[in-house]
Amino acid sequence: MAEISAAMVKELREKTGAGMMDCKKALTESAGDFVKAEEWLRKKGVASAAKKGARVAAEGLVGLMMSDDGKLGAIVEVNSETDFVARNADFVTLTANLVKHVAQHNPSDVDALHAQPHESGKPVKELITEKIATIGENLTVRRFARFQVEGNGVLGSYLHSNNRIAALVEVLGSNHADAKALATELAMQSAAMKPAYVSREQVPADVLELEKASYKYELANTWKITIKDGPARTGVLRSEDAEKLMVEISGKLEKVPLTQIIKREQVTKPEAMWDKIIAGKIEKFYENNCLVDQLWVKDDKQKIKDVIADAGKKLGTTLTVGRVARIEVGEGIEKVKGDLAADVAATLGTGKA
Repeated sequence: MAEISAAMVKELREKTGAGMMDCKKALTESAGDFVKAEEWLRKKGVASAAKKGARVAAEGLVGLMMSDDGKLGAIVEVNSETDFVARNADFVTLTANLVKHVAQHNPSDVDALHAQPHESGKPVKELITEKIATIGENLTVRRFARFQVEGNGVLGSYLHSNNRIAALVEVLGSNHADAKALATELAMQSAAMKPAYVSREQVPADVLELEKASYKYELANTWKITIKDGPARTGVLRSEDAEKLMVEISGKLEKVPLTQIIKREQVTKPEAMWDKIIAGKIEKFYENNCLVDQLWVKDDKQKIKDVIADAGKKLGTTLTVGRVARIEVGEGIEKVKGDLAADVAATLGTGKA
């Protein structure tokens, strides 16, 4: 059996949003095959439930910096252990310093950022370590994005009022102020609607195949279940054992004891209709996950690609979306729920009362 490393579990966790133990079990069941592990999570309803659940776990801030000409932008996520520390003036200043540094020095990754000398003369890592000692919590730079537009194009940015969500969007084809205004609108759209891709052409083939397989599974495993003293309910059967069914109903995984079931019947559509149904679901997938296919949050009768086309027409040129980055504090990190009384007792070296 393939050895399942912590790095593998972390990678699957970041990709699917599922819990650490679920990811480990999926990789174990799939002998380390990531595609099969994702499929396992989907069939069990774990990945979809995780997607709909609260994913923000770590605390901290996102810093944003934009140049006046709209050609350079950077966003940085800095994490703390508590929301209280994230509001600390020293932490706010540290976040501002780090996003400024990223904008000016263009590190290739977080390790490179740590090694670069700060304007104070110390390596960035040492600056962060000093703040850890001062503030009294572990502080980390988790990730960042930096865009610099060369030639004909501009950047738009958006930082939410809570300083926990930020987005950068590159619009190519014009340096006009109206193009920058469009880029800003698209940054707001990205912050709100979380597109994973710019366009459908960017969606990897294996992701599409996984989606299709998931829809096919759901079509083949849709059941109507009637329980004692309750209405009939329809959902996707995710698993079954000698005691219960696990059924996904309206996106929520529910346990149905077999002793409570008085009738169950499969209610799937005829197989001849599946291709058409799946094609429609794939279009919905594009609409949910691809920026240019999304409905505009300001007018749901328009798609973003139509908004872009209209803006280009007014400027007498063709506008396209280049790069997009969206960062939300703590997204994808599991938060460990601690027992404050126990923690204090442990720190003091006493037993919990």
